This record gives sequence, C-alpha cells and structure tokens, in this order.
Amino acid sequence: MARDAFHNAVKVALQKEGWIITADPLQIKFGKLDLYIDLGAEQVIGAEQNGQKIAIEIKSFLGQSAVTEFHRAIGQFISYRDVLRVVEPERVLYLAVPQLIYDDFFKVQELAQLVVQTNQIKIMVYNPVLETIVQWIN
Repeated sequence: MARDAFHNAVKVALQKEGWIITADPLQIKFGKLDLYIDLGAEQVIGAEQNGQKIAIEIKSFLGQSAVTEFHRAIGQFISYRDVLRVVEPERVLYLAVPQLIYDDFFKVQELAQLVVQTNQIKIMVYNPVLETIVQWIN
C-alpha cells in the first residue's frame, strides 16, 4: 500500500492542531474487503468529554490531469464514507486537498463545486510545505 506524497505533511499538520493520530492507516473491514483510509485521528474536547473522531483520505493531485485525479478521489471518498457510516458512524471522513489544488481547481471549476456540494464532501485544505491545515470545509 503506497502512501500519498504529502502523507507526512498532513500528519504533522493534524498533530500541530492537537489531533492524536490513532491509526496510520485506519483499517476498516467491510464484508470480505480490507479498506485502508490514510489516517484516523481523535481530538479530546475537555478532560471527561468524548472527543471528535475523524478519518482523513489524503490526496496530492500530482497526476497529469486534475479532472482524472478528482474523479478518482471522489469515488474513493464516497466509498469510504459510506462504509464508515455503517461500521464507525461516529467518525467523520475528510478529503485532504493541497491548498494550491483547492484554490486552482476546487474553487474555480464548476464540476468540482457541483460534485462537492451535491455529495456533501468534507474537505481539509492543507499546506504541504508549511505542514499546516489552512481550512476545514464542512
């Protein structure tokens, strides 16, 4: 299983914001399949409260076609999200997207805007150089 080019940058960015990485990767069993989401993380909200649980599917969009990369990422995201709703409904899935791709593709392409809105894709925008999270989009 190959890791995304920006896997470690996203992991560090999450840790900088106080997330505890609980799985790297997060293995999900569904039927006869073993699925692997890039990261599982939790954030404690107070000493005795239940924290928030998330899963992050990291994408770099380093291929030759942003549209092809987008199609692949969205299909994978929807599959993982649907499985998580069954096996770990408390965990929220985010698609991690580099800031440059978010600004130059997701924000300006009508196709991306339509698909993200229609499918309620949650996005975490990250800066791979600074290893920071720029924005959470719900």
